[in-house]
Amino acid sequence: MTDTADPQKTARAPKLPFADPDFRRLAGKTARRIALASCALIMWLHLVFFTLTMPLVLFCKWFDPPFTGIMLYRSVVWRWDHEPLRFVPLEKIPARFRNMAVKVEDGSFMTHRGILLPALKNAWILNKDLGKPVYGGSTITMQTARTLFLNPEKSYARKYLEMILALEMEWVMGKERILELYLNYAEWGKGVYGMQGAAWHYWKLPLSKLSTDRAVRLVTLLSSPIKYNPETIQKNAILRTRYAYLVKRFE
Repeated sequence: MTDTADPQKTARAPKLPFADPDFRRLAGKTARRIALASCALIMWLHLVFFTLTMPLVLFCKWFDPPFTGIMLYRSVVWRWDHEPLRFVPLEKIPARFRNMAVKVEDGSFMTHRGILLPALKNAWILNKDLGKPVYGGSTITMQTARTLFLNPEKSYARKYLEMILALEMEWVMGKERILELYLNYAEWGKGVYGMQGAAWHYWKLPLSKLSTDRAVRLVTLLSSPIKYNPETIQKNAILRTRYAYLVKRFE
């Protein structure tokens, strides 16, 4: 015997709201409004960030900043004193030293627009496997943006701000000025900033008096300047690889 549904029970069954055409239209309109409002908010936040940072970028194009975001962070949060800045114009930094830094830190620095998406994607994959943000995939421009305007703590939010600032800097400054700021303000130890400052800190010598090996050690150290120094780079596998590459390439 085949069971049949009771017509009265069927008629009394509650009607699902998702099946109501009016409800679906209202939900669709609400979703579109939320999406448009979210896009407008995101655009507004980007415009505010651009408005706040562009004057700083323009200032750094024409003037050498007396301090940087990382210096402030190290001084306030970590209570580190920093040694005097020893700014050196780019043309007075030996060409082989400049080439070392570009070669090992960002080989396509002179041709990209501030961001390398494949490098960022690869870093994201590696960090996902590790479960924390270890690798950055930053270009020299992005590293300079972090040094000048942000802080050294790794996070995806900071990385995104780096990308925006890098685009601004590439648009306003030009490659030579970015490289000049990078070599003069990058961290080279606790409270040590800039390649000239590092040369004085470690050997009491100006850049022009450094041997190629000492320059190689300084450039190698850029990858981890807080945990290591020019004499201890062999204790770290990544630094050993960088050092060996630079020795082979430049010596």
